[in-house]
Amino acid sequence: MTIQYVDNSDSLRDLCQQLVGSHWLAVDTEFHREKTYYPELCLIQVANDDLIACVDPLAVEDLTPLLDLCYRDDMTLVFHAARQDLELFFLLRESLPPHVFDTQLAATVLGYGDQIGYGNLVKQCLDVELDKAHARTDWRQRPLSSEQLEYAADDVRYLRSLYHQLNDKLIETGRSSWLKEDFATLSAVKTYQEDPDKSWLRIKGAGRLKPSQLAVLQHLGAWREQRAIKHNLPRRWVLKDDVMLDLARFAPVSTDAMKKIRGMEQRDIDRHGKAILEAIEKGKAVPKSDWPVIKRPTPLTNQQDAVVDALMALMRQRCDEQNITPAAVASRKDVEALVRNEDTALRQGWRHEIIGQHLEDFLSGKLSLSGSHEQLKIQQR
Repeated sequence: MTIQYVDNSDSLRDLCQQLVGSHWLAVDTEFHREKTYYPELCLIQVANDDLIACVDPLAVEDLTPLLDLCYRDDMTLVFHAARQDLELFFLLRESLPPHVFDTQLAATVLGYGDQIGYGNLVKQCLDVELDKAHARTDWRQRPLSSEQLEYAADDVRYLRSLYHQLNDKLIETGRSSWLKEDFATLSAVKTYQEDPDKSWLRIKGAGRLKPSQLAVLQHLGAWREQRAIKHNLPRRWVLKDDVMLDLARFAPVSTDAMKKIRGMEQRDIDRHGKAILEAIEKGKAVPKSDWPVIKRPTPLTNQQDAVVDALMALMRQRCDEQNITPAAVASRKDVEALVRNEDTALRQGWRHEIIGQHLEDFLSGKLSLSGSHEQLKIQQR
């Protein structure tokens, strides 16, 4: 099938005219993000059963005809691992397409494994080995070679077949409804909205700080996030995480004191010293009652740990019956939360329906476990 390369407004309108009768589209994107806060969209690949096209957003200034098509109420966009692709759609329109289908999520509930990669899924389902020669291409560079376009087109060429195959299996197994909430989350605006006041939660090592230091880190994190957004820079280019932690820990009161912070460069002090000191002062002024707290789960007793072990065994047995990878359902932390009677993914949606309810029945004494050398046995009481 010939790949259409769309690099002007006329050819984009022609493409959209060809797609106007479609009610689903396989979609993928190529982007660059190493030197920016926001991803830079470099290519959009779309396909239905009749055509494959690569749209060049660096050449086509107005993508409105394609976006209008994607945002139609009767259109389903098919992605694999949709989150980053949909982030680009959100940045383009500050809203999300109403209907999405994620083949990675679909594969999860059909027994193909947790967070399976596109190439691996294509191999398992279609017995096709994808070319990886252009995996690290800089998609900002022009012109794009025919080999690069073929590589990019493969990301939607086989996505079409995966969509048909996985959707059919979901219907056959009665599992289509399982993913309704997951797909709705992907199309929710709040999934992609950044809150600078919560950016400190991303900083690895924050859990080692005291609550008073976390208040400082929260204000430092908000300042860094706002600056990164304003200048479209990676967070680490403004200040690295380990420097942020030490600033929150030691709370220097002058630019001279900042020089003692390991990794704090003079150029950073010259550029940001005043703003950093202001953020630190704001953090130190937070009253004790408003200090951020990182909630740590209550340690389990030895007996509760034993119950968790039993529930993990029960979950693996149940997942084997349903042909689902246990890791796709819940982690040990999720099971521990169930034992603590806390909120957990096992109490929501299809995970509760298929697995969580089963585990709760065991906890309430409705099920019992026994075993043999060959298998685990579950009995109703």
